[in-house]
Amino acid sequence: MRTISTLSCLLMAALSAAAADTKQVRHSCCSPPEPAGTAPARLSDKSLYQLDSSWTNDDGAAVKLAALRGRPQVLVMFFAHCVYACPLLVYQMQQLEAALPEGLRDKVGFTLVSFDSERDTPAALHQYRLQHGLEKGRWTLLHGGPDDVLELAALLNVKYKKDAQGQFLHSNVMTLLNAEGEIVCQQQGLNSDRKEILQAMRSIVNNSNAGLGASEAGRERSNVHDCTK
Repeated sequence: MRTISTLSCLLMAALSAAAADTKQVRHSCCSPPEPAGTAPARLSDKSLYQLDSSWTNDDGAAVKLAALRGRPQVLVMFFAHCVYACPLLVYQMQQLEAALPEGLRDKVGFTLVSFDSERDTPAALHQYRLQHGLEKGRWTLLHGGPDDVLELAALLNVKYKKDAQGQFLHSNVMTLLNAEGEIVCQQQGLNSDRKEILQAMRSIVNNSNAGLGASEAGRERSNVHDCTK
């Protein structure tokens, strides 16, 4: 997967601490080329949207992470067969969604990325969406190959391991990205006070409404990686 140098260095450092049997992720020092005929603002070297990994959403469409660009995203890595932690994390995301004023809800996205490349097919993720009432316009559910999942998890500092029963032991991390894919803050654990991440969401959206660029709107918080209270 091609990333620019900063993301490559972060990925290499994270993967070096993983289990010895974990498959190494491919990387490159070169950023993706700009699409011909367009001139989008260049992503910063902190943006996860520099990743060239391939994903499939629950409609079966192939997408890149950069498709999430344009609004803040609350992102959680999970798996659909999880019976305790993941449903709670999704419920907490839904609480954040409900806590936003109605006029701001469509300006924030919510993304679930599955650990379970084998069972969480796009069709299974679509069923999960229906079961949990996840609004199509705001929620994105992504299936990826094992290498792409590992790469993203390493950059988000999310640890996971498949057990003998096919379930996953995993850390519980909720990440807020700004509209450019930069980490604004993260919360770990299931009992974190979500007020801080809600406040950060509102701040990014309100600053964007005030005329700041998407990246600039989150810049004052872009180095705050732990918003656990």
